[in-house]
Amino acid sequence: MRLRAWDGSEAGPADAPVLVARSPRALQRILWHPGELGLARAYVSGDLDVEGDLADGLRRVHAAGARAARPGPLGVARTALAAIQAAARLGLLAPPPEPPHCELRVRGRLHSRARDQAVIAGHYDVPSAFYQLILDPSMAYSCAYWDGRGPETRDLAAAQHAKLELIRGKLALEPGQALLDMGCGWGSLTIHAARARVRPGGRLLIQQMSRDGRAPGGAAWCRCTGWSRRSPCPSSPPRRRTPGGRPLPR
Repeated sequence: MRLRAWDGSEAGPADAPVLVARSPRALQRILWHPGELGLARAYVSGDLDVEGDLADGLRRVHAAGARAARPGPLGVARTALAAIQAAARLGLLAPPPEPPHCELRVRGRLHSRARDQAVIAGHYDVPSAFYQLILDPSMAYSCAYWDGRGPETRDLAAAQHAKLELIRGKLALEPGQALLDMGCGWGSLTIHAARARVRPGGRLLIQQMSRDGRAPGGAAWCRCTGWSRRSPCPSSPPRRRTPGGRPLPR
């Protein structure tokens, strides 16, 4: 990575992605919270930016970190002292900046029902358009599977398709069998199985995360699975609650 400071000074490889510190607050955030939290807060607040390919920059940083030798306690102490001295020269020794206003703030006992509900809502209660920016067209929410069989698996959509095929193969799903998908997200596995003529069994049980009450995959998801909020399954069991406290739909 190449670093460009707020005063225009630069350091680092000329052909590397440029990390831009737009204000002293960028370094203050990283000094007070070294690691991912400080970097994320600086980036989200606009104090830190990246010019060039962000993914390429992250790959380079990860590779450099993997090659670097891990310092012992004495090395860590020396690095910390050098960082404090550099911060003093730059006039960065100040109280920590406020977290970004959009950062989730929760209260209460750790893993209490109220706190967990607030964390779940903060994570999931965002428009589907946000997830469409980072997921593949099938909206598969869990990790993909790069099987290494060819360059096409470098594509996220192909890797997600490979993951769904791997699951279907491990379950030995055959046409005419029933599949019950619990915690199905946007229904990518169910839709994939339905295309293989596997029958969605009875009702799909989902944990509804969205405040607006829409099914995760919208109308297309409902049509594919035959699910309807207006016509509940006659044999559906009594409502149950998730560990986070939200009731599962009948």
